[in-house]
Amino acid sequence: MIASTPSTSLALRNSRISISVPIFSAAFNIECICSWRAPCNIATPTVSMCCPKGIGFFTATVCSSLIEPSAPRSIMAHDGDCFLVPGPVRMSQACLDALASPTITARGTEFRDVMARLNSGLRYAFNLSPSSDERKNQSWIGEDGYRVIVVSGSGTAAMEMVIANRFRPNDRVLVPTNGKFGERVAEMGSRFCNVKHLKYDWGRAFDLGEIEEQLARGNWEALAVCHNETSSGITQDALELAEMCQRHGVAFIIDGITSVGGLPVHPEEWGAEAVVVGAQKCTAGPSGIAAIAVNQHFIDRCNAIRNQDDSNPTYYLDILSAMKKGGDDQTPWTPAINPAMGWAAALETLKSEGLEERWSRCALMAKGVRALFTDLGFELLADEFFRSATVTAIMYPEGINDEWRTRLKNEYETQVIGAQDHLKGKMFRIGSMGETPVSEMVEGCKRMIACFNDFGLGLPELDVESYFE
Repeated sequence: MIASTPSTSLALRNSRISISVPIFSAAFNIECICSWRAPCNIATPTVSMCCPKGIGFFTATVCSSLIEPSAPRSIMAHDGDCFLVPGPVRMSQACLDALASPTITARGTEFRDVMARLNSGLRYAFNLSPSSDERKNQSWIGEDGYRVIVVSGSGTAAMEMVIANRFRPNDRVLVPTNGKFGERVAEMGSRFCNVKHLKYDWGRAFDLGEIEEQLARGNWEALAVCHNETSSGITQDALELAEMCQRHGVAFIIDGITSVGGLPVHPEEWGAEAVVVGAQKCTAGPSGIAAIAVNQHFIDRCNAIRNQDDSNPTYYLDILSAMKKGGDDQTPWTPAINPAMGWAAALETLKSEGLEERWSRCALMAKGVRALFTDLGFELLADEFFRSATVTAIMYPEGINDEWRTRLKNEYETQVIGAQDHLKGKMFRIGSMGETPVSEMVEGCKRMIACFNDFGLGLPELDVESYFE
């Protein structure tokens, strides 16, 4: 055991954490660094622990979705309504001002400048290498070879663009799911390719052994997953899945609609062929616009398919047309002009905060929500070691249903979201994404507790602020 850890410092660098700890014993127990109440048991980015006096050095692993955030020294009081839904999230005033700007022509230099700024901001949100903001300098492509493509449509449209252009009808694609949006990926894929759907219970972690066994049988074109499943509050172990794909030579396709900009996402490190994001989630942009990051192998494969068979199941979502125009900071069809301006402004706010700082703030709020509601006696849906840092799914106590949410909104000016499908009326979800400040989360949780007590729960009095410090 580590005898004591009087000083510990954390610094994020591309999902790796360096922890310097004074060591007073030669025997180590990695569980000691898991200060979030449970050790991690999945393959994840490396933690390096070094002894300041040269006593020794070793490495271990922790779950990237459970990165310990740095808490603010004090939490300011929050006035007004609390909007704690997992998207669409509240937009900043800068984003709203940009949305309200006078419309400009879609083919002039002004809009090219907007697209250049948007592409640059997207590269930052996707955690890709930077590129120039200047027009005609390929703002959409960086040294890592990834290109970003703006889609005038929701994240679902962007995901369909990926699937429809990348696969042929006979291509076999494995899609494991544990929630509504993963199931949507499987259903969508079945329209364009040969999908095998591995369906797990909502909120239950993937059986990685089963996925490995399936991939080992060969003849798979890709593995496609919903990285962060907001319907059930669970985040997949993307690094382990990526390593499986690399071992078995299959493409890795990621629905990152609710993780890009809010959770550690590393397309290049994971070797992901395509990653999708929606503006209205973690990046706090407007609804109805999305983007894709694709690597060169994805592009080559799309070109090869088109060369073999010129027929194409898409027209509006033709990704090769989008890439051709993207090279000039343009779009093939009439773009979502004002949403593009709003999203560019939101991404500039993200840059100002810092990507890792946003990851940390989201993690801080989610950790506080999980601990608070667990101590209040509530049951969380998702498996403990895989709970999301951008949304928490909480089961209602017996006798409580969505009438509580209605009262919470009408009498407490606080909004959370309900459940979907078979869990509707049995669960609620709290979003911790976008630009939501910690103070709003604290105040919202206080109001939730008060509202539950209105329904006769008699919850214990707890120091809510202490859960977010």
